[in-house]
Amino acid sequence: MKNRRSFLKTTGLALAASTLPLPHFANGNPQKKLGVALLGLGGYATNNLAPALMQTKHIELRGIVTGSPEKIPVWQEKYGIKDKNVYSYETLPEIANNEDIDIVYIVTPTFLHKKYAVMAANAGKHVFCEKPMAMTVSECQEIIDACEKNNVRLAIGYRMQHEQNTQTIINWAKTNPYGALQSVHTEAGFRIGSSGGWRLDGAKGGGAIYDMGVYPINAMRYATGLEPISLTASHETQRPDLFLNGAPEITYFDLEFPNGITAKGRVTYADNVNFLKVNCADGNYELAPFQSYNGVSGSTSDGKYLAPCECNQQAIQMDDDALAIMNDKPMIALGIEGLRDIQIVEAALASGRNNGERIALKQY
Repeated sequence: MKNRRSFLKTTGLALAASTLPLPHFANGNPQKKLGVALLGLGGYATNNLAPALMQTKHIELRGIVTGSPEKIPVWQEKYGIKDKNVYSYETLPEIANNEDIDIVYIVTPTFLHKKYAVMAANAGKHVFCEKPMAMTVSECQEIIDACEKNNVRLAIGYRMQHEQNTQTIINWAKTNPYGALQSVHTEAGFRIGSSGGWRLDGAKGGGAIYDMGVYPINAMRYATGLEPISLTASHETQRPDLFLNGAPEITYFDLEFPNGITAKGRVTYADNVNFLKVNCADGNYELAPFQSYNGVSGSTSDGKYLAPCECNQQAIQMDDDALAIMNDKPMIALGIEGLRDIQIVEAALASGRNNGERIALKQY
């Protein structure tokens, strides 16, 4: 904490930081909301999670954890964060003594998720962890174990499972309004450039199958309501000079589910694509886009239109998870959700490296 305080003093902002007016969401009875600290202040935390926390009803932004001292005064000025609620990655364990903070939300690159999720759990704080949950199944299990050991709750940031049209698709997997489900086809991706940072490095969770793969993989699972039993995959990299440490630019994968249901997927950093299609015995339905931050909408073979929600997905997600903690109810996206998807990511990587070998998937 000394480095942080020295930084504030040397920039002349220590007094200003302590006297800043609190934004509207920090007024009122603090017991009515849980307090969250965002760990990692990159683009997603800055542009999505923090603004969403201005709209939430049951959780509010009270702290930050960052390795970039220059970001501290900016965040304190914008969100009224108290000096005592600012941490570095090294001082994170000290958050155990801070009653303002109930939850630590892990928003770092994937390869750092396990490290900081475990540290947050060991500090006695509930953990929200962005997807992909971690680099490997074993890392996912370490996070789950740490949360269970410390009697704290764990939620994975699958915002789509909180979104209204996605919840309709999840429900239809149970009710089968268009007859027995037969197949799923889903693709997601965008064209990435040289400024992609860690997303270009396979050692850090880069490559389309890690970064984008959990969207279609999770969609296959919630659209069927089942767990896959096997997988085959292949990789393609059109711009090999752009990607490091085996990160594939494009991955094709086919999953086999019980009852003869099949699923075909593609994730790509080479072009823009975003859809989920479900084929059934008596009809079909789709979402396109299915995983955008807004505008998720769809249609059915009998002419129904699934209109987009004029809402903030991240705000709904964090409110849902906060309420689950407050009311001691199950999280919508538990740690096992993240683990199951990472098992499939690992299998896809292995299959693609072994000429499309069929890989049986363990049932967790």
